[in-house]
Amino acid sequence: MLVSLQALRALAAWLVVFHHFMQVFFDFHSDSLAGHLLSTRGQVGVDIFFVLSGFVIHLSTAGRSMPALRFMINRIARIVPAYWLYTGITALILYCSADVMPVYGVAAKELLFSLFFIPSQNPGGFGLYPTLPVGWTLNYEMLFYIVLAVSFRAPERWRVWIVGALVMVVSTGLADRLRLSHFYRNPIIYEFLLGMGVGILYQRGWIPRSLRMAPVLAVFAVTIILLFDAGNAWRLLVWGVPSALLIASCVAMEPLFAGNRMLKALGDWSYSVYLIHVIIFWLGDYWLHQRAGLSPYETLALCLPLILVLSWLSFEWVERRMTRTVKAAFEAIPARLAGILVRPR
Repeated sequence: MLVSLQALRALAAWLVVFHHFMQVFFDFHSDSLAGHLLSTRGQVGVDIFFVLSGFVIHLSTAGRSMPALRFMINRIARIVPAYWLYTGITALILYCSADVMPVYGVAAKELLFSLFFIPSQNPGGFGLYPTLPVGWTLNYEMLFYIVLAVSFRAPERWRVWIVGALVMVVSTGLADRLRLSHFYRNPIIYEFLLGMGVGILYQRGWIPRSLRMAPVLAVFAVTIILLFDAGNAWRLLVWGVPSALLIASCVAMEPLFAGNRMLKALGDWSYSVYLIHVIIFWLGDYWLHQRAGLSPYETLALCLPLILVLSWLSFEWVERRMTRTVKAAFEAIPARLAGILVRPR
């Protein structure tokens, strides 16, 4: 991935981190301008993630002959191990000491649904959130992967149109019939298509490397985002489209980022940052804020380096290693089946 986009991934993850800091410690109420913006705009990191996902997945599959099963195995190997691990840790915390995360809940059926990316009501009663609440975005991610895998059976030139049509069918027609409630009716699902669109423009060379116009485009996109909060009914337009413009501007400014190892590392760690931070914040609130009497900002100062270090370790020891392990396990299945079938009786 381009280093500029790794930097944008990191920015998106840490926006969500500070957004949830405002949730855990202030219930999204703040008198400061920064606190207000993080409470009402920090979740734009999710929109950036979705558009970026559409962009990256399109480019990684364009011009390649990849069986749908192989694609899904790759995505499962990349997403599932870390998500299952931190979902399990969250479930264990909730089961052993519900006071640590008082707004969440855990139950066997909902935990199973969470593990298999099926939207369901959180037992805590606050909406369609899995056991690890940030995992709600992965429900959309997995749907996007499935829809994209289906489109592989058609010629590549039709892929984006088929994906768009299937997403529209799911979000407007099947969501209620499949008992998925209103979850997939959220227009945020179309942000993956915006990312694919930017990917097509980049693939065709229509995003020039311009260090003069790209910063202007980025400032314009950020301005639009800041003008509207999350409650706006036109989120796809006022956050999704600006997120696509941010990605295009970052691609155009790649020469400024190329070779920066720290930004690349922060981008690499961003998935683990996203999964871990809420657990750390709730533990910090319980042990450091409530029990030890530290202020929210003192707690934040201790939590941030912990999130960073744990995310690095998680990337190295969970994401990288488990991805290889899961891929190898799937690849070994045909050989094992063949061995069973030809084994003499």
